[in-house]
Amino acid sequence: MIRKLLDSPYLAYIALVFGIICIGFSAIFVKLANVPGSVSTFYRIFIAGLAITPIWIYKGSKVPPKRDLWLIFIGAVFFAFDLFLWNTAILLTSAATATLLANNAPVWVGLISLVVFRERLAAKFWYGLLLALLGLNILIGLRAWQTMDFNYGDILSIVAGFFYALYLLFTFDSRKRVDTITFMTFSIFFMVILLFVANLLIGNPFVGYSLGTWSALVGLGLVAHFGGWISINYALGHLKGTNVSVTLLSQSVITALLAIPLLGEGLSLNQIVGGLLVLSGVYIVNRRNK
Repeated sequence: MIRKLLDSPYLAYIALVFGIICIGFSAIFVKLANVPGSVSTFYRIFIAGLAITPIWIYKGSKVPPKRDLWLIFIGAVFFAFDLFLWNTAILLTSAATATLLANNAPVWVGLISLVVFRERLAAKFWYGLLLALLGLNILIGLRAWQTMDFNYGDILSIVAGFFYALYLLFTFDSRKRVDTITFMTFSIFFMVILLFVANLLIGNPFVGYSLGTWSALVGLGLVAHFGGWISINYALGHLKGTNVSVTLLSQSVITALLAIPLLGEGLSLNQIVGGLLVLSGVYIVNRRNK
């Protein structure tokens, strides 16, 4: 009975919805913590690591083969850059805009595949790309192009999406060979070391924050990262990957809705129109052929 429940697609959909709501809180917690991006990224990963390590030990403390370890390490470098840039961007622009612009990874994956791997891309990719670029221009604002005065946070969000695309490309094979808990544990382990060293070099303090800040950082690590990604990875094991990837686009919507009451951030017309176009473009890129 329990096994039947665990294998039920309904439970997988519940896990997916729960995971999206969890990661939808990511930008909210970063805003509420209001600490440098490198610090919030470090504690996000460190706290999630404290939660997942006992599970990894309980499941047998597996160590991936050397080749997969290297791929996980390279992926961890790119993921650390992605989160560091995105957490920094959130403090410089609205939570909704930063989340939306950072969700352009599928478009970056397609462009990298075209330029680096010489893959032929379907027509739907180019349609989706043009639609996403149109939405991006509306979202950033035509006035910004006229004056060449761009929001630094918007630019960092777009670059963050590029690094997340590199993370996906470099870890794709190892994900198929390494189980989720082991993969996440070693990825977190490498990222904690990288981010600890980065904060030391930058000179950002690890302590001395208020109770409200610590509460937001704990929420970022336990809710957004640990709870969110464990749930989504569970869903990936029971649902079609394409369906999950498209559904994940709703993270931007969740963040935008949460930001209204929790952060007092309203949505302008260009954010709504541009955001819908970007989401539509990314959806077309993700959509399977009939």
